Amino acid sequence: MNHWIDSNTKLQQMCEQLAQVPKLAVDTEFIRTDTFYPKIALIQISDGEQCWLVDVLAIDDFSALKALLESSDHQLIFHACAEDLEVLEYALDIKPTQIFDTQIAAGIVNIGYCMGYARLVDTMFDVTLDKQETRSDWLARPLTQRQLDYAAVDVQYLHAMEKILAKALEHQQRHDWFAEETQGLFALVEGRKDHRDYYLRLKGAWRLGVKSLTALNRLCDWRENTARAINRPRAHVIKDSVLIELAKRLPQAQEQLQGIDDWFPRSVKRHGQTVLQQIADSASDNPVPPMPQPLPKAISMVMREMRDSLGRVAQDIQIPQEFLCNKKELEVILRSSMEGHCQWPERLTQGWRLARVQPVLQEVLNSTEAL
Repeated sequence: MNHWIDSNTKLQQMCEQLAQVPKLAVDTEFIRTDTFYPKIALIQISDGEQCWLVDVLAIDDFSALKALLESSDHQLIFHACAEDLEVLEYALDIKPTQIFDTQIAAGIVNIGYCMGYARLVDTMFDVTLDKQETRSDWLARPLTQRQLDYAAVDVQYLHAMEKILAKALEHQQRHDWFAEETQGLFALVEGRKDHRDYYLRLKGAWRLGVKSLTALNRLCDWRENTARAINRPRAHVIKDSVLIELAKRLPQAQEQLQGIDDWFPRSVKRHGQTVLQQIADSASDNPVPPMPQPLPKAISMVMREMRDSLGRVAQDIQIPQEFLCNKKELEVILRSSMEGHCQWPERLTQGWRLARVQPVLQEVLNSTEAL
């Protein structure tokens, strides 16, 4: 049974009704196609039997919901909740801490790595879900019956999933592993707020010299501040490829801004002078360090050996290999080893990875002559 919550009074009543329920399944629907910040439209909450659909657009007092979802008396069951946590905090200042993410749990118990909700439902319950409403307009009112049904289904199976996955975690004695990954999730969500050194994320930036990189750094900061101020996606201000080209050319006059692919005349007119000023000002900035070049072929072979070793560990302990160590972490290890002082990523120096991951990677490093 589904309940439509579209007033402060109904929301208060719902929260009072759920106050003694120890586990609540939660999901959100939001849109982020033409804005920098997500626009939350709907919150789905289930006690395992009934579902409440909270019409965020019709409510202006979320204090009761905040108290409910932030209470340590409730475990909130999500699936792949990084974006849900982000939108709840930004839109409603709600910061849940007691969560059970079924995507993380499914990976830890080796059901599958990074599975979407529909695929996990299919894998665990042999049920095929209709996901055609995923990208529908959740800000429209009234919502169609198909949208309402879709929204409710997104929390329908979470309690059953949690029950099975929690038992599997206990059976495999991996509760500590799960807790560690959950803390990593919170760190990921927090880290997304930091846009410093955004230029390091741009494809091809490593090809630029220090002067161009310094300009690119300033241009990225300007774009970030502009996107946030006008609440538009970064690419709606200026695309990454345009920033790279600007940093490469370092134009000094308006006529030098012509002929850049994907930078349209109206945008050039709107931002051209500001961009020129940012580039000029970057000359007095502290130079940013050069970006590392791609790993040499011989070192890439070492990385392949590392991955092969991790694959054997993953098979031995029955966990998806992706959980052990990612490509970025391997690059940190290899680059630092090339400089003579191996730097181990923090999560490989603690928790369940310390005894299982670091030794096999160290063995590869010890056996190679490429470093």
